[in-house]
Formats: sequence, structure tokens, C-alpha cells
Amino acid sequence: MLPVPHPATLGVILAGGRATRMGSIDKPFLTLAGRTLLAHITERLSPQCDGLVISANGDTDRFRETGLPVVRDDVPDYPGPLAGLLATLDWTATHHPSIDWVVSVTGDTPFIPEDLVSRLHQAREAARAPLACAASDERLHHAIGLWPVHLRQDLRLALTAKDLRSVRDWAGLHGAASAAWATVPFDPFFNINTPADLVAAKALVEQYPDRF
Repeated sequence: MLPVPHPATLGVILAGGRATRMGSIDKPFLTLAGRTLLAHITERLSPQCDGLVISANGDTDRFRETGLPVVRDDVPDYPGPLAGLLATLDWTATHHPSIDWVVSVTGDTPFIPEDLVSRLHQAREAARAPLACAASDERLHHAIGLWPVHLRQDLRLALTAKDLRSVRDWAGLHGAASAAWATVPFDPFFNINTPADLVAAKALVEQYPDRF
């Protein structure tokens, strides 16, 4: 099936979390079916985007083998995924001024759908909303969303002057559309937060090998 055309969109993998429930390790480098979570996400997201970057802090050399640009937060004190999103919107405006959209996914969701970007654009256009977030099983996944680059100054103000830290709250300020995916046979936004989640993800791969 050919992908549905959509506006030029840059993809960002949010890999700046502290992963306290996984022993403060880099979750994107956990392995699943012989490959890292980062490799799974890149494989699924790359064909949908006009380029990929990684949002991360610390020693960026650990991502060197990916060949992807690494965008660091410029807001201090690690305020969370909004800071990574802001840095990516600014980076996109500087390095790819012809791209007006950024799609974000988290670095612990290896099963993201292959129609993520097109369906988020469709949902946004249908609702006439400025942005869109993914949903499954009546649950919104705010960090997996579609964001207009032109809102970067609004986001910077929210982070620095209003001390806003929640992706959900910032999306709510602008009115986010949602695109929902079925959770059968599994939730495409299953995320790996704990060792038990990793065991469950490996079981899914074994149960549905044709999907991975």
C-alpha cells in the first residue's frame, strides 16, 4: 500500500527521558528481536517523514551509529518532553525552513503504526485543528503528536514564562485533534517503561512475528 500524501513533516524521536523505572538507562537502546527499540522506531517512522532527528541530552556520541542529527534541549533543568519538542521545532525552522510540521514519537514505543503521520494530518485537517495527537483504547498519547513549527515561540513562552511542563496541557491550550488506532491484536503505542513491559513486548514479537 502506498503512503497517503501529506505535507512535508520532520520526525523526532524523544529520547531524553530519565527512565527511572528501568534503572535510569537509555531505553531506546534496549533490545527487542535482536534490534534496539531505536532501530525499530526508525525503521517504521523514517518512510513517513522528510527526515528524522533524535531529541536527547548528555553525551550525544552514543547515537553516532544512527547517523541522525541529535537535538539538545536549550531550556535548563530538564523540563521534560516539551523542551525536546521546542528544540526540534527551532531546529527545523533553522535547518529545514520549507518544513512546517514535526511529528514526535517517544523512544520506548517500538510498534508505532506505519500510517501514523498521514492519519495525524488527516485528523488535524478534518477537525480544522492546529495540531493532533495519537490515541488508542480511548487513551490519548500526547507525546506522540503532530506539531506546527510556527507555534515554537508560543511553546517557548509556555515553558519559560508560564513554567508549563505537560505536553497534554500545552496541546489542550490550542485544541488538539486526535486520531485513534485499534488495539487488536495489540496496542501500536505500547510503551516500555519497566522490565515487565520489555518481557511483554518480547512476547508480542514472538506471537506476531509477521508484523515485525
